[in-house]
Amino acid sequence: METKLVKDMTVNELKAIIASIVDEQLRNKEKLGDKRSLQEIFDSIDRHRWTPPLGAKSSLELLREDRDR
Repeated sequence: METKLVKDMTVNELKAIIASIVDEQLRNKEKLGDKRSLQEIFDSIDRHRWTPPLGAKSSLELLREDRDR
């Protein structure tokens, strides 16, 4: 198979590649046997989300600091 850069692909070629990757991922998920519901997955994401401490600088403030150095 010929290797193409994304910039040289048609929209349909790119969609076909994306679809094949999604299909592969779905097949792999079925093989792994992850039986959690979407709600369980969302709850896990909420439990593991990191929240910065109060008074921490925002990402915008950090970017401005880096820019101004």
